[in-house]
Amino acid sequence: MSITGFTAAGFEPVREAFERNFAEGLEHGASFAAFAGDELIVDLRGGFADRAGEQPWTDSTLCPVYSATKPIGALVIATLVERGKLDYDAPVADYWPEFAANGKGAFTVAEALSHQAGVPGFPDPIDPALWLDPPALSEALAQLKPMWGRGEGSGYHPLTWGYIAGELVRRVSKRSLGTILREDICQPLGIDFWIGLPESEHDRVAQLLKPKAAAQFPYKNEATRAAFLTPWAAANRGATEWRKAEIPSANGHGTAAALARLYSAYALKGRIGETRVIAPVTWDELTRERVSGEDRVLPGRVAFGAGVMRNLPLIYGPNPATLCHSGWGGSGAFGDPDTGLSGGYIMNRQGTHLLEDDRRSRLIDALYGCL
Repeated sequence: MSITGFTAAGFEPVREAFERNFAEGLEHGASFAAFAGDELIVDLRGGFADRAGEQPWTDSTLCPVYSATKPIGALVIATLVERGKLDYDAPVADYWPEFAANGKGAFTVAEALSHQAGVPGFPDPIDPALWLDPPALSEALAQLKPMWGRGEGSGYHPLTWGYIAGELVRRVSKRSLGTILREDICQPLGIDFWIGLPESEHDRVAQLLKPKAAAQFPYKNEATRAAFLTPWAAANRGATEWRKAEIPSANGHGTAAALARLYSAYALKGRIGETRVIAPVTWDELTRERVSGEDRVLPGRVAFGAGVMRNLPLIYGPNPATLCHSGWGGSGAFGDPDTGLSGGYIMNRQGTHLLEDDRRSRLIDALYGCL
């Protein structure tokens, strides 16, 4: 199995861990990248981008990162908070009046972005194709009755989070969330990451190998059922229309280096390279803990800022202050303000765990072991 890329001097154990994942048959195609401050210290890739094992994974191979997209969408929201277009403490309904239906009028922007709004999915059937029409899906979402009350904790919103975020942006800006990300952050900084992937880029996307077993959910309650376990809980993920749609909760596409670079905004308190994306005070508001404890959907204790997870279970290295997020199948990324480290892991052989992935953990442990 061909491994390409590089590690900076002193970070060779990361390459050894990456190679071991392949040697043990855990990977088909994958990439891992990390920054220390502004320096790219790891950029590795290996295996194949196609299921047949004929197309090598290259530095331009894109991969969907699923829920690791959320903190990137949250970063865009933070830019609008900084400009006075949105207020974390204002009710969502101040910007989107229809969202107040059925008792949701008091939920704030920060509460919705920290998975507290009580609408993790649709309990009753919808046409799954509705997920590919964000305005229509948002209209249906606004009419839902919350499954729990304000101040009663979190229940992870795997897809609906992105439609709340996207609709908030649509209500206060002439540009969509994906457009703002592209025009204000990714294009100027040369970051190969997209929310809403143009069809011209689809040939670069890795083909996924779906897991042979179903994901393991800790609960079989109403919230988990609506979030994940109904036939209408998602559209056809991976189809052309899915890639093209802007779904800030689930369909970001990028390289590992691009993912790590965007998460450096979490490691460097709002800065990516020499560009300040948000001020430190806005970073504080974005990342501070909004809710913690037992989640209704995810396993164990979790903690959320306004769209980003805090490293409460210490999945992403040893520092509790690290900001992070996992994606369906095993992808994930983190930014550690204590060390200035950020990293991103993408792959096309999907696993079944919701938060942890042994392959990713092995790489992150090796990275911290080099410090």
